[in-house]
Amino acid sequence: MDPILERYQALEERVRAYTPNLDAQRLFTAFTYADAAHNGQLRKSGEPYIIHPLAVAEIVADLGLDVDSVIAALLHDCLEDTEATHEEVAKKFGATVAELVEGVTKLTKMQYVSKEEEQMENLRKMFMAMAQDIRVILIKVCDRLHNMRTMEYQSPRKQREKSLETMEIYAPIAHRLGMQKLKWELEDISLRYLDPVGYKEIQDEMASRSAAHEEFKVAIEARIAERLAQEGIKCKVYGRVKHVYSIYRKMYSQNKTLDEIFDLYAFRVIVDDISACYNVLGCIHDMFRPVLGRFKDYIGTPKPNMYQSLHTTVIGSAGIPFEVQIRTWEMHQTAEYGVAAHWKYKQGLADRQLGTEGDFEWVRKLLETQQNSDAEEFVHTLKVDMFSDEVFVFSPKGDVKSLPSGATPIDFAYSVHSAVGNSMVGAKVNGRMVGYDFKLSNGDIVEVITSKSAKGPSRDWLNICKSNEARVKIRQWFKKERREENITTGRAALESELRHNKIALSTILDEDVLPNILRKLRCPTFDEVCATIGYGGTTANKVVVRIKDELLRLDRLAEAQAAAKAATENILHPGNPTVQADTLKGSNKHSDSGIIVEGLGNCLVKFAKCCTPVPGDPIVGFITRGYGVSIHRLDCPNAAPERRSGEEEARWVRVTWLEDSLPNYETALELFAKDRDGLALDVTMALSAAKVKVKAISARSTDEGDANINVVLEVRDRSELTSVINRLHQIQSVYLVKRSSGN
Repeated sequence: MDPILERYQALEERVRAYTPNLDAQRLFTAFTYADAAHNGQLRKSGEPYIIHPLAVAEIVADLGLDVDSVIAALLHDCLEDTEATHEEVAKKFGATVAELVEGVTKLTKMQYVSKEEEQMENLRKMFMAMAQDIRVILIKVCDRLHNMRTMEYQSPRKQREKSLETMEIYAPIAHRLGMQKLKWELEDISLRYLDPVGYKEIQDEMASRSAAHEEFKVAIEARIAERLAQEGIKCKVYGRVKHVYSIYRKMYSQNKTLDEIFDLYAFRVIVDDISACYNVLGCIHDMFRPVLGRFKDYIGTPKPNMYQSLHTTVIGSAGIPFEVQIRTWEMHQTAEYGVAAHWKYKQGLADRQLGTEGDFEWVRKLLETQQNSDAEEFVHTLKVDMFSDEVFVFSPKGDVKSLPSGATPIDFAYSVHSAVGNSMVGAKVNGRMVGYDFKLSNGDIVEVITSKSAKGPSRDWLNICKSNEARVKIRQWFKKERREENITTGRAALESELRHNKIALSTILDEDVLPNILRKLRCPTFDEVCATIGYGGTTANKVVVRIKDELLRLDRLAEAQAAAKAATENILHPGNPTVQADTLKGSNKHSDSGIIVEGLGNCLVKFAKCCTPVPGDPIVGFITRGYGVSIHRLDCPNAAPERRSGEEEARWVRVTWLEDSLPNYETALELFAKDRDGLALDVTMALSAAKVKVKAISARSTDEGDANINVVLEVRDRSELTSVINRLHQIQSVYLVKRSSGN
């Protein structure tokens, strides 16, 4: 039998095991549709491409997701990499499957200017997808897991890039969704490529001790099982050694050796009901000596990602500490698969809209608080929110609030409501007054003291609070209530930072410089820049870093223009290199073309189609018969030195770029790539993301399996063109991007 078909049949049996009324024909149709759509496509490993969607569908089935999710996994690359359309998928498999496939596709299409912006938009799109249908993210995480499992076929650079992205985006998402099994595997594979030496050291050390580990686990498992059997408690007991990344993080963050890791072993006791969990806890504490302060009841106060379990750390007779986790079978499914466990234990969810349960309220809260965040700030604080340990505290009425580890009364107040935080004048913890910077602990009862005459939050609170939610709400208050004060405070901070960097304020306020800086900072006015600093939307340091980048770009542009002047002067006036175009009689300083032509007034200027120069390029002019002056790049073959000598030498003239050039200049690029499906679409998406106007685009395939794409576009200057070229170079299978250089 065909191994791919055999693998599909195994998938079908897996789905049938938890879907008694499975429409097998519909599932098989989805498989054959995907197989036909990807026909001829190969993975980097050389395998047929259908292996990838099939593997993703297997992971989705392992999570126990519904049939629509499995079908969407089979089809998840069809809209992006094949001729399939949304309408066709919807017609064949239903609107739900089409929306799921399109949702997964949208998460991978866009490209961004900076890494921070890319991460921010990826996360933001994921949360928006979660708010609509959580299955989109579950499929995407499964897609990334299989890609990581086959990462050995990628280049070292791609391995590191994808591993870092997985560690920074996908592992936190899996963590926040409670999918611990997938999170651990994503982290371990990523670590293998990010720090292969550290990974191998831990793996080798663990392998060398495997016999001792196994002996210890078997002994403890048997001892616990025997005691619980005597008590008449039906259970399953098994132990494990922590996964590699968990050990790695503890070793390197706490500067410990493997021998010093406190909880290297973890044992799980799975029982039938909650009362049995607490009975087991009593038995465990009777058998082994508990470690004070290491007991956590996540059954009474579940984690935000729905995780429930009793945790206790004990020390055995050999003096080796280990953790014991006690939970029911349903809690175990939730602990392993998180939100995906909904499909295994539906309990009344069948008729409710997926993705709208209270369990996902945190998704909408993140969307609400991140609308206008700075990219770097968004990514940083989100990692804190998603990866940090939680503390569980109570309101005086007994309501439980989950906050990041190290949270303060300020965080608690804003988690209740913005109005509570804004009117807070004090706080009590466990009945006694505490300061705003008091760090809350598990079980604390927090009472917020408010006053109608409160003047609002203090700017110092931004440095005290721990949660991103509190920080965003404080900034929103300052942005709304204290604009004039924000402008004054922000301007003072900016001026101080500018002085520290030896930049005069007058330099950036110059009418030729300020518009460029405002465009760089994405602010309409200078007052808005100051206000943003004032209310904490960004910092003076970040603003000055971007100002320095823009001033450096403007300096380079000026140097390039000076070099162009010098180059053309040496060519055209070797005996008098000090002649300047703006001192020559009849020079055209106010040219509508953005070009100054030496010695000619108000002449017709056109840009040569053979090389399409843009501001920043060294250029030279050629006086044509009846068509004015044609502008060429100095490196254009039609303006080569041998052409500028001889009989037509007098027709070559010195030209320079006017400082106030036109908004946009037309130029042309040539792309060379290995031909593949979707290449032209990726190119147009990259150009769209770069926000440049495309005048024309054409593509053709060669007999050798290559593709040539010609693009005519408009850019402001050479710097923007370089940015576009760099963006196009990043497209998969593109191996050369160059400017048209003459015929």
